[in-house]
Amino acid sequence: MLIQHELLLFACIFFLIGAIDDFMVDFVWLWLRARGRARTRVIRRADWAGTALRGPAAVFIPAWQEANVIGATVRHMLGVWPQAGLRLYIGCYRNDAETIAATMQAAQGDTRLRLVIHDRDGPSTKADCLNRLYRALCADEARSGEAARMVVFHDAEDMVDPAAIAILDAEMNDASFVQLPVLALPQVHSRWIGSHYCEEFAEAHGKAMVVRDALRAALPAAGVGCGVSRKALTALASARADGVPFAADSLTEDYELGLGIAALGGRCRFLRLRGEDDGLVATRAYFPDRLDYVVRQKTRWVHGIALQGWDRTGWSLRPAEFWMRLRDRRGPLTALVLLAGYSLLAISTLDWGAAQLGQVGHSQLSTGVWVLLAINGFALTWRVAMRFAFTAREFGIPEGARAVLRLPIANIIAIMAGRRALVAYFRSLRGNGVVWDKTPHFTHPADAKPGTIPV
Repeated sequence: MLIQHELLLFACIFFLIGAIDDFMVDFVWLWLRARGRARTRVIRRADWAGTALRGPAAVFIPAWQEANVIGATVRHMLGVWPQAGLRLYIGCYRNDAETIAATMQAAQGDTRLRLVIHDRDGPSTKADCLNRLYRALCADEARSGEAARMVVFHDAEDMVDPAAIAILDAEMNDASFVQLPVLALPQVHSRWIGSHYCEEFAEAHGKAMVVRDALRAALPAAGVGCGVSRKALTALASARADGVPFAADSLTEDYELGLGIAALGGRCRFLRLRGEDDGLVATRAYFPDRLDYVVRQKTRWVHGIALQGWDRTGWSLRPAEFWMRLRDRRGPLTALVLLAGYSLLAISTLDWGAAQLGQVGHSQLSTGVWVLLAINGFALTWRVAMRFAFTAREFGIPEGARAVLRLPIANIIAIMAGRRALVAYFRSLRGNGVVWDKTPHFTHPADAKPGTIPV
């Protein structure tokens, strides 16, 4: 009984702390909405698609064992971004012949594609591959005498928006870093595992990033759909002893990208736009659809952001910045509290069963604990409503309902990833190196049947 009571108290208190944190973000977002500062602007895609760029734009795509999707990504990107100023840099490894072949086949002689072969066997880290692409860009600029205006980052499985490149190019007039939203697409064959990313990105890029932008806090890059001015990328590289913008031993170089630019004084923006068809101007992709792949990916995020982040990106004395970094790093604690909550549920179920059989007496809770339970119950209801609303807005009411039903699955995944991340972090403290523990991709949105991709 004592263990059950203490576990209940621990879970209630920390769930309440997390709820207060979330309520504060919700309050700021609702206030921004009321003031008209969080509304998504509507554009005509035809006004942007194919618009000439103000200067050369380099698109970096690191690729390790991506033969399944890289061809579709290259074909689609070169097709919907016809601008002559575009240069597509695909980073492959010398021991990955299949990805190299798929990239060359997809290029179909388009001279805007630059295949860059890494001079080492893969996988290294994604950051290391990006550094190789950066060196290739520098070499090309030295030969041509013309510097790029911006660098855009994408992954091998992305489906870009036709208007995105021109929009990013225009925003470079006033910003050093611009992030467009990411839409994780629902997966019919993986309704409960792969599709749980839908609600996470819908809420994060529909609310949390909007709040960060309004508070002028540093914006963590998603690693896709983000543009960086060439000047800002040069500044990042110059600030490092090795002369490249990314730390090769980082697991979340994309997260550090936005924070690093902000630390150097660059202006960062999060931009939400919709086309006249009501479709979000965003990067669309299918995320991992198997439990082991999902846990592996989220382990990398927790390890890199929540654990490596303590010593890699540090803290800030600005209240808004300190708050946001604290939110970024609460993953391991959240996993621990969720584990305590599910353990409590199991213990309480056994206790109730024993009480029904007359083996033990019914547990008595204090008034204070009942108050905590009531507050947390309200907070859970509010969280469910928000998750439903943001998911339904992008993918429809049925997907919104599934997002609510997926909450326990998402929580279990968080627990598994948190435990795995802690183990990986302690191993790294013992001097073990890090590798690109990436997840495989099998399907590209551009290869899906017409009408099956939400826009």
